[in-house]
Amino acid sequence: MNVNRAGLLYLFLFFFLIGLNSAEAQQKKTTRSSSKTSSKKAPVKSKAQLEREKNANLKRIQEANRILKETAQKKQASLGQLNVIKEKITVQTGVIKNISSEIVYLNRDLRTTEEKVADAQTDLERLKKEYARLIYAASKTANSYNKLMFLFASDSFNQMMRRMSYLRQYTEARKKQAAAIEEVQQNLNQQLSTLTTQKKQKRSLLSVQLNENKNLLSMHDQQDQVIQQLSLQEQSLKQEVEQRQKAVQQLNRLIANIVREEIARAARAAEAAARAKAAREAAAAARAAAAAGKPAPSEPAATASAPAKTRASVSRTDRVTLTPEAAALSSNFAGNKGRFSWPVERGFISQRFGRQAHPVLKGVVVENRGIDIQTGANERVRAIFGGKVLAVQTIPGMNNIVMVQHGEYFTVYAKLRTVSVSEGQEISTKQTIGTVYTDAEGTSELQFQIWKNQTNLNPQGWLMPK
Repeated sequence: MNVNRAGLLYLFLFFFLIGLNSAEAQQKKTTRSSSKTSSKKAPVKSKAQLEREKNANLKRIQEANRILKETAQKKQASLGQLNVIKEKITVQTGVIKNISSEIVYLNRDLRTTEEKVADAQTDLERLKKEYARLIYAASKTANSYNKLMFLFASDSFNQMMRRMSYLRQYTEARKKQAAAIEEVQQNLNQQLSTLTTQKKQKRSLLSVQLNENKNLLSMHDQQDQVIQQLSLQEQSLKQEVEQRQKAVQQLNRLIANIVREEIARAARAAEAAARAKAAREAAAAARAAAAAGKPAPSEPAATASAPAKTRASVSRTDRVTLTPEAAALSSNFAGNKGRFSWPVERGFISQRFGRQAHPVLKGVVVENRGIDIQTGANERVRAIFGGKVLAVQTIPGMNNIVMVQHGEYFTVYAKLRTVSVSEGQEISTKQTIGTVYTDAEGTSELQFQIWKNQTNLNPQGWLMPK
């Protein structure tokens, strides 16, 4: 009886220890999980964003290679070639940064997987030890005689039923422990397989990054060679800068004159409309007075004062006087800032807005009132927004020019080879207005500007980022 009671006590202690170990293991898992979660920092960019950036960079490199192939048909080095190489270097730098970000993500995934492997190995070792103790305990009552003796030694029927229940639980515990070991072993194998795959991916990414760095160094060498060749053409480059600046100044004067004329025209139209409205109101007042048998108001009081008020309110010399329709158009234009499609489908910004240092000539600064977009030969130029064609002009050095009005905003498209719209024509968003001009060096470039009344704006902030 004492032996059987000792065996029962052993079983009680054993199940208690199993439960305690399981609780402690679960608590450790929870603690590790919470500490991992709290230590993780929110990534700056998601994997989906990195994938989109990678695809966009690949597309930009393909465009740049196509444009470079066209400009490189001329044996002599040109600024167009230099611009394309700089664009490729910019994109290539982005590609390398993108790969570095992917490696950061992969390193984080590797650490997570390694921690999971370590946790699974720890759990597997613990479960195997517990199972060994179960097997050892089972060996104490390995034969049916010992089990029967354990049952028949009960003090009462209820105690015997409880002992039968303990034996069943003991058997089930062994089965569950074996199943848990199998499950953890499978999970461990899966994590080890994932770890192997991730390590292969990392090796592959590191190899790609090394190749891309070599490509970047090659691009820098190519850039240095083109700059060296262009440095030998200093005199012709200076003449080109002078000619460009003259063309830019002439274009700026043309745009300023057209804007002033439009401001004056809109003011005259608004004043004429106000006079007509005042005349209609005076006539209506006279008819009302006649119907009431009262004397009609004097002409000076009815008409002279109204235009004076009108001139004070609508005759502005610094902005276009807007009709309700033009005001709505201006509002829609302003509301699309940062979302406009590019005026050409493919290309890159070869010269930015404002004062920029010449890429070759030291100490020479070039001022740009818009942005230059280098693209392919015969590329279609599209209106970024609907409006009215205000002017179609030609300026030496800028070729054909199209100016479109959008209420109090104006867009200018210069360096066009052909023009497919005419002055006064209403055009729609993305409607073709012409094709890009290609110069003698094989460079196809569009000059694009945005104005609000007489204020020159940076177009880059208005276009969708590439």
